[in-house]
Amino acid sequence: MLVGHIKEMVRHPIKSFGGEFVQKTKIMEYGLYGDRSHAYLDETRKGDFLTITRFPEMVRYQARFTGEELLEEYPKVEVITPEGKVFDWKDQELIKELEDKSKREISTIQYTPSYVPIGPIAVEHILLATDASLNHVKEIWGKDEIDFRRFRPNLFISLNEKIPYIEEEWIGRRLRIGNEVEIELVGHCKRCMIITVDPDNAERDPSLHKTIIKERNSNFGVYASVIKTGDIHVGDEVHLLD
Repeated sequence: MLVGHIKEMVRHPIKSFGGEFVQKTKIMEYGLYGDRSHAYLDETRKGDFLTITRFPEMVRYQARFTGEELLEEYPKVEVITPEGKVFDWKDQELIKELEDKSKREISTIQYTPSYVPIGPIAVEHILLATDASLNHVKEIWGKDEIDFRRFRPNLFISLNEKIPYIEEEWIGRRLRIGNEVEIELVGHCKRCMIITVDPDNAERDPSLHKTIIKERNSNFGVYASVIKTGDIHVGDEVHLLD
């Protein structure tokens, strides 16, 4: 059954940095090609991942791949700072800036194009959200606008029938995206304080998290596992399988 199409695809080459909008990419066994494949580690916390939770301004740094998506190695990863400067992600000037702002000692870690463990991605391979659900959250939050980037989904789906949270009813079922890719929806996404951080200016608004806790039992979006890998494009049809 045709339920909608892919409206936006976002991957995060660096964990907790601003995401990269892509028109086409590959779905690997771990999710979108290169998603959370690079990360900064907080050496003041024994090498835990440095995240928006401890350093909200990370969201204002944009990470992107520059070059062809090879299976042998990743393209170069560039970072655009809030001031518009462009660095290689391992540039010592950039790392010093992040250390000074976060007041933490930072190191780097990266994985391979064929394998990214669950840890950096969060709970599962892919996070999915729909336009109908986002519009309902905007209504119950009472704000004029809400940016879906707050929720950091990989796949943002435009539904044919605008039924809020219909994706939660698909948990345990599979979706086919385009001609090749299949994913299985496996569970709710429990939301934390990260959604309170404005992706443009890093300002915090706790009222959004409070609204999601009160009205949605902290849930927004669903996680999915990859069943069949393949190429994926913005505009691809999304079919709910029997």
